[in-house]
Amino acid sequence: MEENREYEMPDLLDLQEFDEEALKKESEEVLEMRLLTSENAMFSRTEGGFLALKFGDKEYERVGVYLTFPLTNPDEFISIREADEKAKEIGIIRSIKDLHKDEQEMICEQVRLRYFMPIIRKVLDVKDEYGYAYWHVTTDFGSCRFTTHMGGDAVVNLGEARYQVTDIDGNRYEIPDLYSLTVMERKKLDLFI
Repeated sequence: MEENREYEMPDLLDLQEFDEEALKKESEEVLEMRLLTSENAMFSRTEGGFLALKFGDKEYERVGVYLTFPLTNPDEFISIREADEKAKEIGIIRSIKDLHKDEQEMICEQVRLRYFMPIIRKVLDVKDEYGYAYWHVTTDFGSCRFTTHMGGDAVVNLGEARYQVTDIDGNRYEIPDLYSLTVMERKKLDLFI
């Protein structure tokens, strides 16, 4: 028989490795608001169609473009972030007009790609099976099929009769006015609204 040995839990918070100065510096960097303008930033397009940035003495091979609140104002307060999983903010574009014309076009193109949201014009069919809903709709870009989760926030009310539908891949679709759909189409959406 094995002898009972006392098991010692590892110290998950090793205070000797805790670097207070590094944490303080990182916190200050996160809180610092850096404005990107045509004087201090230069955007360019990569071969793959992505956006690159030279800001100060640092170069970013690829950056992400995000709108800040409200999304209805896509020309102001545009967040530029690193393109990794952390998406650490590099800086903010106060106004798209603060950039050169060709850079404005690149930023607007990236915003359109990130926030692409087809408008659902007609609901042809919605079937639910095993916790998923299978949609067949007509959008302003043509016929489309997609899948959503049945529960949760797959269909969100954006106000009055306006709805946003998010599929399992994160693609978004808009129903601008529920009452513009026929009674039969609205009946198919009863499970969600």
